[in-house]
This record gives sequence, structure tokens and C-alpha cells, in this order.
Amino acid sequence: MTGMGSVFRVLAATAATLLAVTAAAPAAQAKPEPKAPRDFVALRTVDPMIIQEMRYPTGHDFMGVPVDGYRQSLCILTRPAAEALHRAQVRLLAQGYSLKVYDCYRPQRAVDHFVRWAKDLDDETMKGEFYPQVDKTRLFADGYIAEKSGHSRGSTLDLTLVRLPAMPTRPYRPGEKLVPCYAPQAERFPDNSVDMGTGFDCFDTLSHTDDPRIQGVQRANRQFLKKTLTDVGFVNLAEEWWHYTFKPELFPDTYFDFPVARRSVAGH
Repeated sequence: MTGMGSVFRVLAATAATLLAVTAAAPAAQAKPEPKAPRDFVALRTVDPMIIQEMRYPTGHDFMGVPVDGYRQSLCILTRPAAEALHRAQVRLLAQGYSLKVYDCYRPQRAVDHFVRWAKDLDDETMKGEFYPQVDKTRLFADGYIAEKSGHSRGSTLDLTLVRLPAMPTRPYRPGEKLVPCYAPQAERFPDNSVDMGTGFDCFDTLSHTDDPRIQGVQRANRQFLKKTLTDVGFVNLAEEWWHYTFKPELFPDTYFDFPVARRSVAGH
């Protein structure tokens, strides 16, 4: 019994030492994810009727993989931008149309992912659809990829128009045959939007909102979207018919990095 008691005393002393060391060591805790300021909202809480087809949580984007930071498929915006979008949607519904968003707030980690991809010149998985005529070495110089994005400030989004009633867009099948984003609408990846002359995220000068080669119904559709959004305070980026920023921006100089997830705006 005496020997056993000694063993217990040694074990107890060892345990005490381990506890002391553990208590003295800094707590190894995972860094909590940042959350959105209260000025950000999930678009659905402001207007549940706007169609959301968020591309970057899926593999159907110019990289061919889900983008870092997109945890869930939802549109997050600053409240003033979301409320302006709601005003536009009300007008459009009365005319038989709906807005459809492809991307809204974009975390900085997603932009960093774009930059890493752009520097990997061997990865041209989705070239056949999204940048068939652009050499990947030109993506930075030509302005298609940048190290900062207005999307990260929360008042910029990518969107289009859909004629109602809207048919769902079929899911992208990884590995399917790629068709250039500027091909005729009946040939390129099916999208339930009106014909804008190119698909979303088409790295081509044909995507410039007022490109003179875009005429007829395609030009009219672009101008209809532009006028509708301009009337409620949005400004178009001339190089991308789908890209709009609400002005004045609530955070004109801040680039956020909270993930695109419901928990980021929970309780707002």
C-alpha cells in the first residue's frame, strides 16, 4: 500500500505541474471570424423577391472553383444599397421584370483568391467560356483583375434583368463543354436573364456597357437596366454592363473581410 501511495503522490504532483504549465501558457484559441457592421444586411431581409443566383460559391466562375470566403449563397449589401435595389425592383415588377444578382459584397479574401489565380498562368480551366480572346498575362494590365475591389466596400453588386415568369437556370456541370461568353444567347451557358449580348463576367470588350457592336434588343436591355438603376442612385462601371455601385457609398474607403454567411449579418 505504501508503494501504491507513492505512485499516487507522484502522479498527483505530475498532474499539478501540467496544470500549472497549461495555466501559464497563452490560450491557444481560434481567431473568431469578423462580423459585418450593423449597416450591412442580407438582401433577402429587405427584398425577398429579387432573384439571387450567386456564382462565386459554385464552380461556375472564371476560376472554375468555389471562391474563398463564400460560405453560403446569399447577397449581402449595405442597407442603403439594398433599399435602393428594392425601389428598383418595385418598378421592374410592375413592368414584368425582376432583378437578378450574381454577386454582392465580396470579402477581401475572395479578391486575394482571384489574384493568386491570375498569377497562376498554367490554370486556364475556364478560359473557353470567360476569357477566350484574352491572354491570361493581360488580366491585371487590362483591368479584369485587381488587388482591391469596390465589392469589398459593400455597396457594389453585379446583376441583370429577368423577364417574368422566370424559369430556373440549370446547374453548371463541371467539365461540360465551354462556349464563349459572347456567343449568341442560344449557344452560350443558359441563363434565364434577358439577352445582354454577353454572359456575366465575360472578360471581353463586348462587355463594355456602350460597346458600339452591341445593338438592337441587347443594347436596349442594357440601357433599360442602366436607366432603372441610375434612377435610384446607382452608377454603372462602363467596362461591365452588370456592375453597379450605389452612391454615396457608406464605406468609401473600407475593404471588409467578413465571410459571406448568414452568421455575418445575424441579428441585423
